[in-house]
Amino acid sequence: MRASLLRAAVAVVAVSALAVLVVSLTQITFSLTTLALALLMLLGGALRFKVLPNHPAALDSVALVAVFVIAGPWTAVAVSVFGYVAQLRQPSPLVKRIFNPSYRVLAAGGGGAAYALLGGPVGSEVLDDIPRTVVAAMAGTIGHQLANALLLSLILWLEGQVRVVDFLKSVIGPTFLPMLGYSALGVLLAVTWIGGLGIASCLLVVGPLLVVRWALSQYQAERAAQAATMRAFIQVIETKDLYTRGHSERVSAGVGMLGRQLGLPEDRQNALEHAGLLHDVGKVGVPTSIIRKPGKLDDAEMDAIRLHPARGVELIGNIPFLEEVKSAVLHHHEKYDGTGYPAGLSGTHIPFFARIIGIVDAFDCLTSTRSYRPARSVDETLAILVQDKTTHFDPELVDAFVQVIQTQGWSAAAADQPAPDQSVQVSIDHDDLSLGTGGGASGSAAGPA
Repeated sequence: MRASLLRAAVAVVAVSALAVLVVSLTQITFSLTTLALALLMLLGGALRFKVLPNHPAALDSVALVAVFVIAGPWTAVAVSVFGYVAQLRQPSPLVKRIFNPSYRVLAAGGGGAAYALLGGPVGSEVLDDIPRTVVAAMAGTIGHQLANALLLSLILWLEGQVRVVDFLKSVIGPTFLPMLGYSALGVLLAVTWIGGLGIASCLLVVGPLLVVRWALSQYQAERAAQAATMRAFIQVIETKDLYTRGHSERVSAGVGMLGRQLGLPEDRQNALEHAGLLHDVGKVGVPTSIIRKPGKLDDAEMDAIRLHPARGVELIGNIPFLEEVKSAVLHHHEKYDGTGYPAGLSGTHIPFFARIIGIVDAFDCLTSTRSYRPARSVDETLAILVQDKTTHFDPELVDAFVQVIQTQGWSAAAADQPAPDQSVQVSIDHDDLSLGTGGGASGSAAGPA
């Protein structure tokens, strides 16, 4: 049923876009300027940049505002399809190939209608009323963005793969204001074009954007290299103990789920997921014999384990972009009642990220097989977390985590983990230190009194 509705909706969008496009072609006069603006849209669609991390956009949005001002809304509609040409190289289903250029035409029409409603000047009139041009251009950008959001939300709702609310919160919301700011660049491009520079004005606006785009790509490449280094550390840890294979990746995914449930902004969300990935990186310095020991660890061995948060901070200490995750790595074994390690912090004195990681870390440990026990069920583990909230975990964060797991589910550890050693009779080891239920370490290994 949904598939049929989706095809019907795409057909309506395509027919509507074709009608609007045909009308626009009857309203404009073809000239070298029209051709130049089409080339500008083509260039804008080919040059992509990041409005925010993980949110790429194309410069055709800037170009579209410029076309509103230079030649008017109808011309903007007519040339808007050229912004999609660069994407034709990417393989995609036929439905998407029909929908994507169609919704661009309709979105351009929405922006153009908003620009016209506010009496946006066109051509040489712009130079006589710059303030009104800027206001109308912002209205045009808002109209363009709203039309985009409406059409994309309709398709996402019909596909049923992504919740519309999540899409609006994670994509449209964060990019709305930055894209509004880019409308000013479109006005600047248009004013310099109309002022006499013509298409050469692109060099003044697009040129600096290309330099920024190049600089950002270098920065992203450096971050990718740093992340690859950290993942290499994680792989070294996991080769020491097959029972913890994938643990760091799962903790990163789990804290990401909880962060989104809590509505963290994207920069904080990214930092939280980095912290989740790297929380155990300090175990690279723990002797393999201790990590693999199936029985209960003695105090000296536990003291060696307890050093891994500090070792982790030492390893990531010289990486600038990880500065904000250090406290999470250092304190993820603190307990809400103050009996954790390394500093015996309690309550909200424990860093926020560390409180989140402590919950997800314990959850994944319990739902994974260990040398001394089989994996516990998700429901059983959630009950343990609830039982230990206020003593070991932040109660509000536990409640939020339980809700997100019950709503979204959880991908448990891989089934190909080694089976537990039935000869080992021990209820808890260093992987479960965050939990007091069912046992614990003895002596100094139990944490500060």
